[in-house]
Amino acid sequence: MTDYSEYIKKCEERLKDKFALIDDIAFKNQQKVLKAFQNNRIAVRHFSGTSGYGYGDEGRDCLGKIYADAFHAEAGIVSPHLLSGTHALSVALFGLLMPGDTLLCVSGMPYDTIRPVISGENIGSLKDYGVAFNCISLTEDGGFNFASISEALKSGSKVKVVYIQRSRGYELRDAFSCRQIGEVCAFVRSCGFDGCIFVDNCYGEFVEESEPTDCGADLIVGSLIKNAGGGIAPTGGYICGKDEYIQKIGRRLTAPSIGLEVGSYEGGYRYFYQGLFMAPHVAAQALKCSLLIGLAMTDLGYKNYPSVDKMPYDITRCIEFGNADDMIKFIREVQYASPVDSYVTCEPWDMPGYDDKIIMAAGTFVSGASIELSADGPVKPPYIAYFQGGLTYEHGKCALSAILDALKK
Repeated sequence: MTDYSEYIKKCEERLKDKFALIDDIAFKNQQKVLKAFQNNRIAVRHFSGTSGYGYGDEGRDCLGKIYADAFHAEAGIVSPHLLSGTHALSVALFGLLMPGDTLLCVSGMPYDTIRPVISGENIGSLKDYGVAFNCISLTEDGGFNFASISEALKSGSKVKVVYIQRSRGYELRDAFSCRQIGEVCAFVRSCGFDGCIFVDNCYGEFVEESEPTDCGADLIVGSLIKNAGGGIAPTGGYICGKDEYIQKIGRRLTAPSIGLEVGSYEGGYRYFYQGLFMAPHVAAQALKCSLLIGLAMTDLGYKNYPSVDKMPYDITRCIEFGNADDMIKFIREVQYASPVDSYVTCEPWDMPGYDDKIIMAAGTFVSGASIELSADGPVKPPYIAYFQGGLTYEHGKCALSAILDALKK
């Protein structure tokens, strides 16, 4: 393999101001998380699991409290029984919406795996239960379409939940900043909307000093095998926000008669607590990996989203290759550079929940964890790889050398 150490040093010099800002954000977020632990008097007993019904499970209950505290929310559900980000989003939406209500998405079409939850037919979707869906496309420059949002929220509409997806999913746009989310939240309220403003926060936790709950959102939802789990949580999801909404969702998570009073996890909760504590640092590592890889791909002539002259607002980077060969080669090199299953050659396949064949590099300690160094994408024009994660920045540098070697050949 060619020695790219001098080139990488030059990239780091070009990125030093952004890296310094990332470090500053990580420090402030670490202070916030530490304070949440201290405020809730977390002790070793909170790490112990329970069995059966889980009545009085202090570990479970305090886990929700410290997440809520860290995100400046009233209450939270954090559970290994939320199986993924999509599952957490689904449980939250079904907890909030009733037949005859309308779900209004103002950030363009949601991510692939949540679309069937909203509008699938004969699969138990929101549509099957009589919940209507209205989606507002973004403007040509990827911003919120305020005029169309206002029209959709006119008096007499049955919009119960306004839905915002912070990250890009498989769309060619930048992730939304908390400032942008705050602006659209304020606008929605100015239109007279008094329901729930709901943010899919996946990939965005601890990327900025603030979270959507600091900026007007009533509810945020995410996965613990992304940013919030710090690369340590083995599974799970979180839902944080206003207590009235959390209680409704809790009755959907379990049963209307028992809500959040039950739920055991015999394996114990230490990894979930420790993951949250590590999350600000790990998110910073992933951001540095994203910028370093992005700068190198830009130097090779590939277009990036976001461009490397901007600070990213989530940990995901789109790299447009324009052809299948380079895209697949890039994703395979991420797999080959992984600590787990490094000998595996990735192939496109019909992954559940997606319309196109997906190729995915995920040589991760936690299966499918996209806070770990990973890459994926649908194999279709314009052949975009979605790169994310990196538990350590040093791992990102190792992977970059292998990627450069493969693409230059």
